[in-house]
Amino acid sequence: MAHPKLVSTEAAVAAVREIAREYNLEADVSHDIGADQTSRRTSAGVAVTTDPDGSLPHEAYIELGGRPAVAVHLYPDDDAKITVDEVEFHDVPRDSVPAFLRSVYGGLAHVKGRLFPPGYWLIVALPGDETYKELVLRGTTLTPWLTGRIRP
Repeated sequence: MAHPKLVSTEAAVAAVREIAREYNLEADVSHDIGADQTSRRTSAGVAVTTDPDGSLPHEAYIELGGRPAVAVHLYPDDDAKITVDEVEFHDVPRDSVPAFLRSVYGGLAHVKGRLFPPGYWLIVALPGDETYKELVLRGTTLTPWLTGRIRP
């Protein structure tokens, strides 16, 4: 399923804020603007704020209040890292972030356990046939929210 195009980091932030309003969540947003401020621009020189093509990279970090604990790190490269109760989903396309959050808050996320190899996976199904699956790392205690979503 094609997701609405989010043409900028600011458009993605606005979409996440709208989802926070829908689910009565608090959204705390911080912005890093400029090549010398963004996390993936380690080679930027001192006082260099633009990329070689003249663009101004914009990165945002959003923490959503409530349960589960969710953080969204939007990168200028059209992707995001979404953390759900300490389980990190890397390289989520920016356009998929709103659908991902709606799936988490709408009950489409679940945890699947395996006996061999032992472990748990957090699975987030998006509308259409897009699914994200991440291992809940050993040593990570299952939170009450994760435990409540275990499926056999």
